[in-house]
Amino acid sequence: MAKKTVNKTLQLGRQTPIPASPREAVLDRVPNLHSDTDYVARFTAPEFTTLCKVTGQPDFAHLVVDYVPGKFLLESKSLKLYLFSFRNEDAFHEDATVAVGKRIFAEIKPKWLRIGGYWYPRGGIPIDVFWQAGKLPKSVWVPDQGVAPYRGRG
Repeated sequence: MAKKTVNKTLQLGRQTPIPASPREAVLDRVPNLHSDTDYVARFTAPEFTTLCKVTGQPDFAHLVVDYVPGKFLLESKSLKLYLFSFRNEDAFHEDATVAVGKRIFAEIKPKWLRIGGYWYPRGGIPIDVFWQAGKLPKSVWVPDQGVAPYRGRG
């Protein structure tokens, strides 16, 4: 495989501050060197945090993003910074989960993407949010997201 140089416009390989908000965050994409092959790539963010839109207290989620790349891959450092930018953002669980999925889908234009937002309980009720877009190729195996359902004390 030929050695590729890192694009100087990427956040990868240089010190980059955490964006002040999701709107200011940049999601970088890199060429998919296997765009002729259908496969699933997965990002797991077990410590995603936003603020409750009503109380201002922190809400925590375990996000799992699965996608079948097209021409581009999502660069992981830029995803990390984008997700960090939600820490001071107030949002309902549904809004945050779907917004992350839609933003990634718009930026990298995968063949298929799904996001599972497994939110930790607040007020005794866990909220799990799922969104997907695109068409899953028939030849692709997609594993379970592997997040156990909330069991409470039982």
